[in-house]
Amino acid sequence: MQALLGVLYHSIGGFASGSFYMPFNKVKGWAWESYWIIGGFFSWLIVPPLAAYLTIPGFAGIIASSSSQILFITFVMGLLWGVGGLSYGLGVRYLGMSLGNSVVLGFCAAFGAIVPSIYYNIVPTIGKTSFTDMLSTPGGQMVLLGVVVCLIGIGLSGKAGMMKEKELTEEEQKKSVAEFSLVKGLIIAVLSGILSSFFNFGIEAGKPLAEIAASSPDSLFEGSSHLFQNNVTFVVILWGGLTTNFIWTTILSLKNGSYKDFVNKATPISKNIMFAGLAGTIWFLQFFFYGMGESKLGNGASSWILHMSTIILTANMWGIYRKEWKGVAPKTKWTITAGIAVILLAVVLVGIGNSM
Repeated sequence: MQALLGVLYHSIGGFASGSFYMPFNKVKGWAWESYWIIGGFFSWLIVPPLAAYLTIPGFAGIIASSSSQILFITFVMGLLWGVGGLSYGLGVRYLGMSLGNSVVLGFCAAFGAIVPSIYYNIVPTIGKTSFTDMLSTPGGQMVLLGVVVCLIGIGLSGKAGMMKEKELTEEEQKKSVAEFSLVKGLIIAVLSGILSSFFNFGIEAGKPLAEIAASSPDSLFEGSSHLFQNNVTFVVILWGGLTTNFIWTTILSLKNGSYKDFVNKATPISKNIMFAGLAGTIWFLQFFFYGMGESKLGNGASSWILHMSTIILTANMWGIYRKEWKGVAPKTKWTITAGIAVILLAVVLVGIGNSM
C-alpha cells in the first residue's frame, strides 16, 4: 500500500513538472529571461518556504540549527542543479516539449538514479544502498537494468528528433517549436540532463534536515511529519537554484535590455506575471509531491527514475497536444512512441527492482 501511494504521489508530481511550461506559452511580448526569472521567484523563493511553513512550521529553526557543512553541500548541489534547470528551459525552447523533455529528463533520470549509490560506495552510510550493494543483489541489478533501458529509450527519442529534422522544412518545424534547433538543443539538453540530476544529490546531502523534520511534533498535519520531511531540504536546495538563475537572467536582461519588459505597457504586464507565477508554482508542486513519494518508497534511485519518467510521459502528451510531431512520417512517429514506451518500461523494471 505504501509503495502504491508512493507511485501515486510521484505521478502527480510528474504531471505537474511535465505541465509547468505550458503557462509560459501564454506570456506575450516578454523575453525568455524575463518570464523565466519571474517564474523562478515563485518556484524557488516564495512557494517553497510557504509549503515548509504549512507542513513543518519549525522548518526555519531546523535550518538555523543545522551544521554549516550540511547546509553548504546542499546549497552547492542546488547551485549545480540550477545550471541544469536553466539549460532545461533552453532545451525545451529549442527542441519542444516532447523531444526536449525526453532527452533532458532521460539523462537526468539515469544520472540521478546511479550517482548517489556511487557516493555511498565512497562514503558508507548506514541504511543507504551503495553501488556495490546494487551490483550484488537481484533487486539492485534490476534497478541498474532499468537505468540501461532508460538510456536506450533516450537514444530512440533522440533518433526520432533527427528523423523529424530531416523530414520537415525549417518553416514546418517552427510552426510547432518557434526556435527549433536540433544540434544546439541536443547539446544543451544533455548538459541539462546531467546537471539537473544534482537535485537528487541535494536531497541526499540534506537528509539530516529531513530526518529532524520527520521527528518534528509541530507538523500542521499531525502524525504526517515524515510525509513532508523533504520540504525543509527543498528550501536550501532551491536557494542554490535561485542564485544561479538570478545571476544568469540578470546578465541576459542587461545585455539584451529586456529588463524594460517589466514596465513595458505595450505588453500585458499583469497577465504575464500571473502566467509566469502560475508556471513557477506548478513547477514547485513536482518536488512537493516528489518528497511525499520518496518518503513512501524509501529508495532514492527508484523514486528519481519514476519521477523523471512520469514527467517524460506527461510532457510528450503535451507535445502531441501542441502538434509537435504533425507532418512527420509514420516511421518517425513510431520511433518517438517506441522511445517513450522503452522509458516507461524502465520505470516498471526499477519498480520491480525496488520491491525485490
